[in-house]
Amino acid sequence: MQLRVLLWLAVCLLSACAPVAEQNSQLDTIYQRNSLRVGLLHGPTSYFIGVDGPAGFEYELAHTLAHRLDVELELFPSYHLDELLQKLDTGQVDFIAGGLTLTPQRLSRYRAAPAYRWISELLVFRQGDDWPRSLDDITQPIVVIQDSSHAQTLDRLSQDYPNLSWLEQKDLDADDVLQLVVDGKIPYTLTDSNQLAINRRFYPNLSIGFTVSDNQPVAWLLANNNDDSLLSVLIEFFGNIYQTGELITLEDRYFGHVSQFDYVDTLQYIDAISQTLPAYRQLFVQYAGELDWRLLAALSYQESHWDPKARSPTGVRGLMMLTLPTAQQMGVSSRLDPEQSIRGGSRYLHRLVSRIPERIAMPDRLWFALASYNVGWGHVEDARILTQQQGADPDKWLEVKQRLPLLRQKAVYQHTRYGYARGDEAVTYVENIRRYYDTLVWTDEKQQAEQRLEQQRLRLTEQLLPETTVPSSELQSPDDIEH
Repeated sequence: MQLRVLLWLAVCLLSACAPVAEQNSQLDTIYQRNSLRVGLLHGPTSYFIGVDGPAGFEYELAHTLAHRLDVELELFPSYHLDELLQKLDTGQVDFIAGGLTLTPQRLSRYRAAPAYRWISELLVFRQGDDWPRSLDDITQPIVVIQDSSHAQTLDRLSQDYPNLSWLEQKDLDADDVLQLVVDGKIPYTLTDSNQLAINRRFYPNLSIGFTVSDNQPVAWLLANNNDDSLLSVLIEFFGNIYQTGELITLEDRYFGHVSQFDYVDTLQYIDAISQTLPAYRQLFVQYAGELDWRLLAALSYQESHWDPKARSPTGVRGLMMLTLPTAQQMGVSSRLDPEQSIRGGSRYLHRLVSRIPERIAMPDRLWFALASYNVGWGHVEDARILTQQQGADPDKWLEVKQRLPLLRQKAVYQHTRYGYARGDEAVTYVENIRRYYDTLVWTDEKQQAEQRLEQQRLRLTEQLLPETTVPSSELQSPDDIEH
């Protein structure tokens, strides 16, 4: 509220020195209608409807800004950038947040807020096809989205590569084009590095040919006018969240766990989702409690690859890989029994979540609990104390995960309460579960959508089928029917 008052006063002071026709600034209008109107591009890197409602990196950034301004967030989502640009041109939205690369063409038409991410544009192809290592190796048109940054990049490159050809598709989004590559329907496309990192969890057969352009700035777009009121707010906003660490924390939440990619492991996991998981899915649903069953399933896959007879050299066993003491505490008499193992593992994870200080918000609270499942809460607490001693926030997973690996070093662990720990393995453990969870959510929601479409198709077919009348002579009496 204090920030809103200060900004309002600043606008009033500035407008007092301006002509009457210029008094109603963009920021003034935002406060008068009590809402921030934001154009958002649908997609896993910007905005989507998640388990708990609207989510996405760009959405959360915009939501944080609206909260700072103490106004409502009014969303204008679209799958097509040209629709959002039209809304920006006509003043229907205040800015566009869609992970947009700042190309020369865009900067010639619009103003940009401070860049908050940098990406690379990559040429991708399907694993197993001929590997193109430069634009000279491209023998077929590159398919990109119409008016996208990738289309603009290819237009610039065509000056040096006159034989370069590409096709621009209007009715597709970034995910659709990548799907076409995976299906072998098109040979190549361009994609952003963060977009590829997200999608390779679902489409591991996407391969990188080469980097087309590197270190490209990403920012929000504003209308090109002489009104600096909102732009000034955005400059202050991004500077503040960068200094406080909020920006890097948000980046870690959405992208920190997808930086590492294992082709073989991803293929095996996707196969296990369809072949192995169905036998245990209902048990995960039944015993998930307050957690998402898909998170519990992802934890189990990290532990045992959904092998009910799994056993480690340290003696942990079963689907949830419980130690004997933990199993006894959770009321598990047989760790090899899938139902008992899942029930006990869920109880144990819930207990760990309850031990995390209540001031720690989700999802960090959950990441700490998962790390504790692997390495023990005592070692996680040691890492949190070390984090605090080094002047960082012990309640943020982003900070603590940087200190957990230090528990391997004698110079560090000899001064901790619980001593040596393989903290680096705990970090990898949590990040793997996060990737497995994201992939399972995507796969599960895709299956549900396909089932809904099939049900709608069947209902429509039934409605369209003509009614048929069976002659009475062909009707069977109850006595004629074999039981």
